Amino acid sequence: MKKRLLTLIFTLFVGTFSVFAQMSDPTSWTFSQKKTGDNEYALTFKATIQPGWTVYSMSTPEGGPMPTSINIENVGAGIELVGKAVEDEPHKKHDDVFGVDVLYYTDNYSVTQKVKVTDPSITVVKGSVEFQACQEGACVPGEKDFTIELGSKGGDNATVAATEETKSATEDDSLWIFFWVAFGSGLLAVVMPCVFPMIPMTVSFFMHGDSSKAQARAKAIFFSLSIVGIYTALGLIISFLLGPGFINWLSTNWIPNVCFFIIFMIFAASFFGAFEIVLPSWIVNKSDKQADKGGYIGAFFMAFTLVLVSFSCTAPIVGTVLVEAARGSVLRPIIGMLGFSIAVALPFGFFSFFPSKLSNLPKSGGWLNSVKVVLGFIEVALGFKFLMVADQTYHWGLLDREVYIAIWVAVFTLQALYLMGKLKFAHDSDLPYIGVPRLIMIIITMSFVIYLIPGMFGAPLKALAGYFPPQETIDFDINRIVRDNAKEIMKSGVHFGDAQKSSKAVADEPVKYSDFLHLPHGLDGYFDYDQALKAAQAQDKPLFIDFTGHGCVNCREMEQSVWSDPRVLEMLKNDYIIVALYVDDKTKLPAEEVYVSEYDGKKKNTLGKKNTDFQIKQFESNAQPNYILLDSRKGNDKVLKPHVLQPARGYNKDRDAFVKFLQDGLKEYKARANK
Repeated sequence: MKKRLLTLIFTLFVGTFSVFAQMSDPTSWTFSQKKTGDNEYALTFKATIQPGWTVYSMSTPEGGPMPTSINIENVGAGIELVGKAVEDEPHKKHDDVFGVDVLYYTDNYSVTQKVKVTDPSITVVKGSVEFQACQEGACVPGEKDFTIELGSKGGDNATVAATEETKSATEDDSLWIFFWVAFGSGLLAVVMPCVFPMIPMTVSFFMHGDSSKAQARAKAIFFSLSIVGIYTALGLIISFLLGPGFINWLSTNWIPNVCFFIIFMIFAASFFGAFEIVLPSWIVNKSDKQADKGGYIGAFFMAFTLVLVSFSCTAPIVGTVLVEAARGSVLRPIIGMLGFSIAVALPFGFFSFFPSKLSNLPKSGGWLNSVKVVLGFIEVALGFKFLMVADQTYHWGLLDREVYIAIWVAVFTLQALYLMGKLKFAHDSDLPYIGVPRLIMIIITMSFVIYLIPGMFGAPLKALAGYFPPQETIDFDINRIVRDNAKEIMKSGVHFGDAQKSSKAVADEPVKYSDFLHLPHGLDGYFDYDQALKAAQAQDKPLFIDFTGHGCVNCREMEQSVWSDPRVLEMLKNDYIIVALYVDDKTKLPAEEVYVSEYDGKKKNTLGKKNTDFQIKQFESNAQPNYILLDSRKGNDKVLKPHVLQPARGYNKDRDAFVKFLQDGLKEYKARANK
């Protein structure tokens, strides 16, 4: 008896814990304000994020996870927004599932939106913050209401403290990555025709200009440090000119992105030999005269002269680094120029200490110009990324995926032909034979071109997904054509058995929301629970409920890795009625369907809010993905009594376990029919 009692208590404890564990709320929010001028306020929204969870930036690209959004009441009716919201610098990583660079936060997150109150009667600002939080295996949509009183001194102080704490907590590892990218760009600049020949000249100047070898080396080191200082000062100036709001504008507005595209094309033309980007000669001459004075001042101006003289070769590379830096935080220009300048200065310092190693350097020649031209092709390819950003953001339709990939195929095919000696640019020398390094470059380039070609016909090209437009923009997608044809064949009755029956699941009436919502792998189904319920009852099939989201990366992984299993697809097509309920969809509900939830007392006026409320009330969960197998048949009293056939299943890429989940649900459904 005692043993049974302990078992019962343990079962109740675990059951109770599991119910509450399913209801995830991984963030806590605080809201505050600071007066910044006459009737102007800076509203700060700060989140503390539980370990292991992430929240996504407001600037998350289209097609990625659900971005955070701030909804302020009375905008346009007493309250005006002043500029765009300014966030802390996010972490950044490429997501192969969404095919975009995901911007996200961990631990802490804050965003500030300035507003101007034009109606004196308004003393509080109300609204809500909508966001999505994800961890390994689950995503949770969230909405937090806020009421911020205006004119409170306590609120002012809270705003300042929250902002400083959050900013200090968001150190981004991507700065280190950018540093090394800039460092690599600096190494490329070293082998430019304007820089490489100056290494032995400069080292010889220091080695033979002083009687003391120690003094010569000291001046050479000062010369190298001066190069670092000059370039880093340029980054500092750029950083000073840019503010966080301006950086956000650079990242999303079409004007800077189109300008960057044009700049990259100009840089490429310069590398191809169309013209040289040079500074006025009087600047170079004046610096050169100062270098003749000798001493440490002379060493500094010699470094400055090197920077000026090499401008025609290094300007495109420096410009590329600064353009990329300008699209990140205010620290990126400084970090970028620091990495670039260290790489440029390194050879001068190294050979000053080991002048005997100069004899090991390759001789100047036509290969230096070849490096420039190859970089020109790369500039062209990368430049189109900026045009793509503007095109995708403003839906111009200029660069669909296959058009973009075709441009890259053309660019790198021309690069391969150039390396083979079939194309010749200004300043190129004759190519009597192909050396081993050039042959390796040809093989790499041609392999890359061959890899790109299938992408024009629907191949995902996951390794480069972040550089290309979304998969949905492609016009001729072989995979999509095959799926559509398979659906037509099924509807025409070519398939036997229950496959024909499955197609009738959507044939009785128009499927709500099917004009913009779709199931993966060509599956048929529904996007409204009530409609799916009727279909399941009419066809005597269990209901497969998929609580999902547009921005749910774990949902996409399950669809790609588990749903694609032929055994899973077969059962979903033939044995279940599928309903996908998107919890983050912003589609407005018809006025007659808008309601106030019994759960939280809030108005549910969008499809996503309705589905979220349904998931929480009926299944006591708010995480995605969440898969429910439901027996929707009516009982003997003709009253609807939905019954969950199996414990709900979430993110788990074990295919065999998912197959068993579906099989056991089907067995339970049939067993209940015999009761």
